[in-house]
Amino acid sequence: MNAESQRLAVNAGKKVPLEQWGPYLSDRQWGTVREDYSRHGNAWDYFPFEQTHYRAYRWGEDGIAGISDFYQNLCFSLSMWNGKDKVLKERLFGLGNHQGNHGEDVKELYYYLDNIPSHYYMDFLYKYPQKAFPYEQLINENRKRSRLEPEYEILDTPIFDNDEYFDIGITYAKQNSKDMFIKIKVTNRGPAKAKITLLPTLWFYNRWQYDTEHKIPAITLRDVHSVRAQHHRLGSYYLYFQHADDLLFTDNETNWSKVTGAPNDNLFTKDAFNRVIIDGEDAKPFRKRKSGTKFAPVYNLELKGGTSKTIYLRLSNKIVEHPFAPGFDNVFEIRKEEANIFYDSVLSTEKDTELRLIQRQAMAGLLWTKQYYHYDVERWLNTSDGITPVNTGKQHGRNHDWKHLKNQDIISMPDKWEFPWYAAWDLAFQCIPMAIIDPCFAKNQLLLIMREWYMKPDGQLPAYEWNFSDVNPPVQAWAALQVYTIEKERSGKGDIVFLKKIFQKLLINFTWWINRKDPNGNNMFEGGFLGLDNIGVFNRSSQLQGQVFLEQADGTAWMGMYALNMLDIALEIATKDDAFEDTATKFFEQFVFIAEALNEHGMWNEEDKFYYDMLAIDGNSPLQLKTQSVVGLTSMFAVSVIQKKVMDKLHDFKKRITWFENYRLKNKLFWPNEEHGSRNEVLLSLIPKERLAHLLTRLLHETEFLSPTGIRALSKFHEANPYTVHINGVEYTINYDPGDSTSDFFGGNSNWRGPVWIPMNYLIIRSIRRYGEFYGNQIRVECPTGSGIFMTLQEVADELSRRLIKLFEKDKKGHRPLFGEYASFYNRPGNEHLLLFFEYFHGDSGKGLGANHQTGWTALVADLIDRLQVKGDKVV
Repeated sequence: MNAESQRLAVNAGKKVPLEQWGPYLSDRQWGTVREDYSRHGNAWDYFPFEQTHYRAYRWGEDGIAGISDFYQNLCFSLSMWNGKDKVLKERLFGLGNHQGNHGEDVKELYYYLDNIPSHYYMDFLYKYPQKAFPYEQLINENRKRSRLEPEYEILDTPIFDNDEYFDIGITYAKQNSKDMFIKIKVTNRGPAKAKITLLPTLWFYNRWQYDTEHKIPAITLRDVHSVRAQHHRLGSYYLYFQHADDLLFTDNETNWSKVTGAPNDNLFTKDAFNRVIIDGEDAKPFRKRKSGTKFAPVYNLELKGGTSKTIYLRLSNKIVEHPFAPGFDNVFEIRKEEANIFYDSVLSTEKDTELRLIQRQAMAGLLWTKQYYHYDVERWLNTSDGITPVNTGKQHGRNHDWKHLKNQDIISMPDKWEFPWYAAWDLAFQCIPMAIIDPCFAKNQLLLIMREWYMKPDGQLPAYEWNFSDVNPPVQAWAALQVYTIEKERSGKGDIVFLKKIFQKLLINFTWWINRKDPNGNNMFEGGFLGLDNIGVFNRSSQLQGQVFLEQADGTAWMGMYALNMLDIALEIATKDDAFEDTATKFFEQFVFIAEALNEHGMWNEEDKFYYDMLAIDGNSPLQLKTQSVVGLTSMFAVSVIQKKVMDKLHDFKKRITWFENYRLKNKLFWPNEEHGSRNEVLLSLIPKERLAHLLTRLLHETEFLSPTGIRALSKFHEANPYTVHINGVEYTINYDPGDSTSDFFGGNSNWRGPVWIPMNYLIIRSIRRYGEFYGNQIRVECPTGSGIFMTLQEVADELSRRLIKLFEKDKKGHRPLFGEYASFYNRPGNEHLLLFFEYFHGDSGKGLGANHQTGWTALVADLIDRLQVKGDKVV
């Protein structure tokens, strides 16, 4: 037991396995649904970036490299000014959905360098230009560009060309769970002397503006080196800081004169520091004031080229006479070494520094993107923000039928800037790498999304705040199994209680799917876009004109996977509690019916050797939509192996499925792929063996799905062969689109028409590996197709893993493919160790696209590395 694992053991004993303090501050609160009180749901326009410095938020706070307690009562983050900008750099800038030619996108350079589950050690890097930040240039240039052009990024501007910027390193090291040291290191990366102003800012989340009964907290000056922050729920905390050039107090209150135009005699508003530092407003009232709800010591620095300056602070719940006693800074080295020891104990890459770097930064991003998320839909619908009155447009608009949803938790977010709200299927994937480092928190997250204040009474899970009623793939049961297995493999003990808890909730959700997404009762399922924004030839979430019904190959396959996952969970529990045998039998039967529908009711095309969606139009014969995409590959995901010892122990289950098999075979009914291996194992799969071979041939063809860096979401075949279909007189076309989306489906900020997506690749790899474990050397396939090289399925899984990992590794020129044309910036001295974890990757070049800190599901690469290392393979 190392120091970090001991801390995690303590947290595991808590009702909610959390540290009181962590990186729970969002990277972006503006432009969210929660802050939108407009009549027509225009979230990006209603609370734009330009108003963030003078409008108080309603449902949370944001900041740069910030921390807060787990109820976000008290917040800390860094603000800064380069002497040129028109506003303080208090939060990260990016484009709203209507501003970017490919939707919303952050336009900053920042990096999550390190973190551990207890957050006793956290490291963050921000790159701040010394010239005026190019806000207008980024907006105007992107607005001019079409969807056929790439996004205009900050590295496309000349702002970083001559290294005229500051590296701002922010490091946290806890003395204990309520005593945190903070180190801010500023380095002038440029050649010439440059000035910078730092404002390490402490403030309270403004709950009193909307709740008059809420007691107003206060930050009060104690002496020239400390303040006391008093809150009726949190208690007292003390911020200690080294000698500052100025001390400023104000309140975290809206500047109503700027919002409404009405006269305002209140000086002490949220934007006061902007007015004093930048606008030259008289600072005396703010110096003279000795308390408020927002405070910052001010440091005016001037650094020669290549030099650094370090400032220390300390946030503690106790009075300390000498907060920076000699040797205090050793805590940073101690905690860093504890982090190294912890990762040595949980990762298998200690001998490969390059792979360790990828894993550490993937895990760091995953941990940094924990966020306090507060959203009470009923209150949001029926109250005003003081700007826009309660209105019927909002009350009958977005999410109006989710009034039961009352969220106030720490949740693992996909990306705290681009996606500062949870998504049901993203969260499931995020829990896989999280289980490697903190299985208790991973289990808590999966259970949380199933709680009654999340799940709708009818069993539907909330998709994401832009539309809770959208439908994501039902991967929660699969994720629960993965988390359970990871913990069992590492600790030697499986958490059956966790499986029982989540199984009961999954039963409710499974029933919702059966009742609501199979309207024809034929086990062929709908679901809409299913998280794959523009994967279809048309918007699969929209109702087409006339009597048109879409039955989806992926919807059906996801449900087959869901049934099989539920079977596996039930069998695992039944080995300890035989009351679950009956339920296991039920899911076995359900899986058989879904497998029959997928294979016998027209979704398989014998000529193309592929699965397609089915479209029924006005009572005519169903039409196959011949789009060769991951929709047709999802059928691979439903695969399981039942061990002989399980069958032998569960006599009733074995007897009943044997009868079921005999009955169906006797009556010449469909029976799914079931084979007895040399160890008397049973393989269950949606795909018959010969169809699996056909799918793998397409999957591993480099002119179709297989790219140099993973599996494409749409076959490259459609580059020269676009698919067109006419429906009720309307022509719909889809073609291979390997980069940013050229379609505006779902805002156009993501693309499933060609790029490589890590989560789907991960599912493909894990499925192929599962087949490989069963078949061993019995099946060898050509990889790549046409190469003359034959591999076992396990070797194929390894090869696909290597291709994905290459996205992050340096090539022979020292370039990482994910950086694309910006690789030269990341080859500059001091930048070689920096990584980003993009939402998806170009289908030909591997360049990172979309959200660039989506360590939620892109952190799955850490698990792929670990599994190769455990097998003793070298990733080359």
